[in-house]
Amino acid sequence: MKKVLLIVFCFVISSILYSQNPVLIGYWHNWNDNSAPYIPLNQIDSRYSVVCVSFAEPTSPSDMNMNFTPDGVSQSTFISQIQTLQSQGKKVLLSIGGANTSISLNNSTNRDLFVNSMSSLLTTYGFDGIDIDIEHGNSILASGSIANPIAADVLNLIAAINQIRTNYYTTFSSNMMLTFAPETAYVQGGMSAFGGIWGGYLPLINAFRNELSYVHVQLYNSGSMYGIDGNIYNQGTSDFIVAMTEALLQGFSTAGGFFQALPSNKVAIGIPACPSAAGGGFVNTTGVENAIKYLRGLGPQPGTYVLNNPSGYPNLGGMMTWSINWDKVSTCNSSSYEYAQNYAMIFGSSLSISITIAEKQDVELFPNPCQDRFRIANFEGNANYFIFNSLGQTVQKGVYGQDECIATDQLNSGIYFIKIKNKSLKLIKN
Repeated sequence: MKKVLLIVFCFVISSILYSQNPVLIGYWHNWNDNSAPYIPLNQIDSRYSVVCVSFAEPTSPSDMNMNFTPDGVSQSTFISQIQTLQSQGKKVLLSIGGANTSISLNNSTNRDLFVNSMSSLLTTYGFDGIDIDIEHGNSILASGSIANPIAADVLNLIAAINQIRTNYYTTFSSNMMLTFAPETAYVQGGMSAFGGIWGGYLPLINAFRNELSYVHVQLYNSGSMYGIDGNIYNQGTSDFIVAMTEALLQGFSTAGGFFQALPSNKVAIGIPACPSAAGGGFVNTTGVENAIKYLRGLGPQPGTYVLNNPSGYPNLGGMMTWSINWDKVSTCNSSSYEYAQNYAMIFGSSLSISITIAEKQDVELFPNPCQDRFRIANFEGNANYFIFNSLGQTVQKGVYGQDECIATDQLNSGIYFIKIKNKSLKLIKN
């Protein structure tokens, strides 16, 4: 029976992996700052392929009705600017949170306000998805274990993101892009302790490891952190970049359980664009290049950290920076857009402005988790389907036609596997 389950599990994994070219992810300020001035959205450097519009924020710490209003231009102009970037093959996300915002979904009212307001913003502006850059609030505090968080705020945030994804698919008939931008304490900090901020994002990342597009940990404004080799590393060095990144690529143990490794193409390196962009953690172009080349198996070891995987990770997802506005400032680095230029130098011929995310092509179940019915997205034609329980027993079968729904009201709550043609997918029935 274990062999049967392993085969089914392998089908599930093969159906959710996707590939894309290395990306340059940048945060764009929806405000004017004298030190890092406002840039019209459609005038940013062309090398940025994923743009995180900063930020959607709640009405107040106790009211999770999320708000976003373009600064400096009308709503219609801003929508047109988003469409211009999208016509160039770029993805434009609405980033949630930021350094000055707290998100706490401590009850169903705030959870539903969060879902409805975010879904409305995505529909109104036509964003390609959301970026989770929540830096304060109970919804990102560790509880229970990585696999089974118990705090209501965390569970409500997971449920909210799932519902926003479902709403997005209903509106756009395509899958929402989802990225995470946690600080180091909330991820690698889980190796030191698990509770509160320490490891706080790990249950969230784990819950969406199949659906997320990228995780780009903020390797700045950070204290010292353990690597998976048991040594401590400090921000602002090539070693810090390599050690913190390989922790995501190899997985690591915490008091809340083992955090399973992420595919390398879902991990991007997050560094400040220039020294003034963050309180600490800036690494010069040579240091960034040396670290990423070593991580990709294309260069020598730049410091004391030794990769656990000596052949490296050639499919690394790319780079992220705070921020596009800071990157444009010519007085912060030796030249304007030095970070974007370094990205192009590092990834060279593997670059493409156009991003192909196979999530938009792969068969997927919606909604998932479901209650009494679901449908199979991105599936054409008719085919026999089979639903297996966790013991590998067939509990339901039939013929599925494109855009139809499959009823699950006869199934008990639990985890099931759906097999159709050469695809097998995991279904959660509430």
